[in-house]
Amino acid sequence: MKIELTQLAHARSGDKGDTANVGIIALKDEYYPILVRELTAEKVKEHFGQMVKGEVECFELPNLKALNFLLHEALGGGGTLSLMTDAQGKTFSTALLRMKINIPDEEAENLGLS
Repeated sequence: MKIELTQLAHARSGDKGDTANVGIIALKDEYYPILVRELTAEKVKEHFGQMVKGEVECFELPNLKALNFLLHEALGGGGTLSLMTDAQGKTFSTALLRMKINIPDEEAENLGLS
């Protein structure tokens, strides 16, 4: 089953220079292992495509049931240099929550996601 991350998590984002920061927080503790398994740095980079020119790093925060992603070279140089609409990275969290991930049907059913 393919589901949107909005069913599993909420998010916050911001920036520092040319790096966007996106935190993904599980809505329920039992969703966190799914996020860790399915939401990798590689998949996040693929989701954003050419918007993220540099590397994507992922940091696991198990005590918070969260993941933190750094999207390097994602802001066209940063807030004071960029002509991008969102040079501060505020909408990156919403964009990432629109990502769809695959969950086995049985797991989705057990979690009440079907």
